[in-house]
Amino acid sequence: MFNYRLSRARRYVECTFGILSNKWRIFHRPINVKPEFAVAIVKACVVLHNFVRDRDGYQVEDTDFITGLEDAPRQTQSRGGLTPNNIRNILSDYFVSNIGAVPWQMSKI
Repeated sequence: MFNYRLSRARRYVECTFGILSNKWRIFHRPINVKPEFAVAIVKACVVLHNFVRDRDGYQVEDTDFITGLEDAPRQTQSRGGLTPNNIRNILSDYFVSNIGAVPWQMSKI
């Protein structure tokens, strides 16, 4: 289940970034700024992209959104004891929990 959900998320992120980079040339090269500013640049481009879509009359359906997802809390310190295996286990548990599961996921594996 974990590998399927991770693969699906990666495809969505890559597709979304492809759309952004086709529209905004800043993503065609490395962005040499602090990570916080890079996040602000990406957010600004997403807002501008959505504004242009709204202006051009694109209708967004509610099915484009997944409810129940929340931003992960920011780590103010290093990850400490969180190894890649710990992170994978946390995500795996989330994907099969009542909060993180999606109705169709079991039919896809």
